[in-house]
Amino acid sequence: MTVSPITAAEELDARLAALDLPARLALIASLPGRAVFTTSLGIEDQVITAAIGTDQLDIDVATLETGRLFPETLALIDETETRYGLTIRRFHPQVADVEAYAAQYGLNGFYESVEARHACCDVRKLKPLKRALEGAAVWITGLRRGQSGNRATIPFAEYDEARGLLKVNPLADWEIEAIRAHVADEAIPVNPLHARGYPSIGCEPCTRAIRPGEPERAGRWWWEDDVKRECGLHVPEAATAIVSQSA
Repeated sequence: MTVSPITAAEELDARLAALDLPARLALIASLPGRAVFTTSLGIEDQVITAAIGTDQLDIDVATLETGRLFPETLALIDETETRYGLTIRRFHPQVADVEAYAAQYGLNGFYESVEARHACCDVRKLKPLKRALEGAAVWITGLRRGQSGNRATIPFAEYDEARGLLKVNPLADWEIEAIRAHVADEAIPVNPLHARGYPSIGCEPCTRAIRPGEPERAGRWWWEDDVKRECGLHVPEAATAIVSQSA
């Protein structure tokens, strides 16, 4: 009897909940098909990349090089590759798409409307993500429940119906304090912007440092009012969520 993708995700979710991070990633790497980890080089993603590199797991590592990243982020890509002996594949937006966006909205038109901002994210993130995940059976992310209210119930594993693959979030239950302690213990290289008040780092024009008491992702698309704002990479509508029974 063939198991449905949703049932398979439910079963994997329960298995991952009982494991520590190295065991979670080892299990993910053993799943059938190609596994891809997409990293934004944030502190959570650096924890996962370090584990992949240290244990030499059969997981491809990719990043969306949007063309608008901070210099510190770009430098960290090179540092991380050297430190862990792996290659982080860079996926860039298509020049024609960027030019078409600029012609319609202006290069920085994303400040003017949510529609324009979503269009920019589509060009610089969603389309490159599609290319990064081509042929993949498993997509690994650094999403955590503590990052925002919009992510408070993310599971360890879910079936992403829109993309037709298994999406896994091995750090779903990690708190930021545990992330920071692990980074310190393992001397994992992280973006220096974190120490300057940027807990969540995206494109330079769209990210600011947060103020005391603000949520972790308050500095992302800070001019918009919607507290649940996202770029579209990780929206609830894009996946059939399987909430862990152990959460």
